[in-house]
Amino acid sequence: MKRQAFNIWNLSIKELRCLSRDPVLVGLIIFAFSVAIYSLATGMSYELRNASIAIVDEDHSRLSDDIAHAFLPPHFKTPEQIGLKDLDQRMNSGQSTFVLDIPPNFQADVAAGRAPAIQVNIDATAILQAGIGANYIEQIVTNEANRFFYGTDATTTLPVSLSLRIAFNDNLESSWFMGVAWLINIVTMLAIVLSGAAVIREREHGTLDHLLVLPLTPFEIAMAKVAANGLVIMVAAGLSLLLVVHGLIGLPLAGSFALFMLSMMLYLFFATAIGLLLGTVATSMPQFGLLFILVVLPMILLSGGYTPLESMPRQLQLVMETVPSTHFVKVAQAILFRGAGLSIIWPNLLLIATVGGLLFVVALTRFRTSVSQAVT
Repeated sequence: MKRQAFNIWNLSIKELRCLSRDPVLVGLIIFAFSVAIYSLATGMSYELRNASIAIVDEDHSRLSDDIAHAFLPPHFKTPEQIGLKDLDQRMNSGQSTFVLDIPPNFQADVAAGRAPAIQVNIDATAILQAGIGANYIEQIVTNEANRFFYGTDATTTLPVSLSLRIAFNDNLESSWFMGVAWLINIVTMLAIVLSGAAVIREREHGTLDHLLVLPLTPFEIAMAKVAANGLVIMVAAGLSLLLVVHGLIGLPLAGSFALFMLSMMLYLFFATAIGLLLGTVATSMPQFGLLFILVVLPMILLSGGYTPLESMPRQLQLVMETVPSTHFVKVAQAILFRGAGLSIIWPNLLLIATVGGLLFVVALTRFRTSVSQAVT
């Protein structure tokens, strides 16, 4: 046992040295955990920002002018006044996401209580802005019409008062959510890429044959690749969480940093096992890249980091509930956003450990088979 641990330690040092001599992979790790996370978290927004809007004002009244001036930054750009004949061209060319057509006699109809209709044309190819923007426009037009008709934004006192309490993200900062989501994605992708590339690199360089003539077992060789690459990812992810997600993006760490890192270490056994398995199946890096796209990208997109599992088909939910990446997303969000402790997340960690352990056994079995074929 002591000899085995000594061999794994030395092989891990060898893996780290090989990685340090690969400037492309080193640069990729640094870029992914710094610039990529910051730019993706702050550049991709789930909020309505600078939406282009145009207005066809067929009424030219004070009320239509008030409505036009109610669309303000940062949600909307300054509205452009266009003619009715230009409406279709603006929509077809994608120059405006929203075009409002205010009909003639609009103010007079509002004053008479006839509830006139405003046509709102929406370019739904920008699906995120389309859904949020429609609600914003409805609220803005309703407020301006109420202010004109009643002299105030509110019409009547409702029998029920809705009191909102926004927990864990008071200002609904999408960059907080996106920063954690991309951190998880990059941990998954790089853990798989590094461990898989390590196996293929040994085969392509012929160093696997050198290892086989030494008094080493396939378990020791595989475990060293898992340990070395997992350590690199853990250190890089921990620094990224503290310096980029917490420091630059501004996410307050509600829970225990140590518990998050412990959960990540458990999850990395699963992620590196996938890389090890794909590395034994693929015979070259191009093949590994194709397998990565087919296996890893769907796992990332469907793990609940972007879309809640509840919005997916029931059959797909059942499948994804068995995938550790889904539970790691839940664990990360629970710790970092809600300050959850071990008493809450232990069922998720148990599933991650169970499935990850089984997959590691499968990957190790496949690696032994690959090594035996190399010997013969």
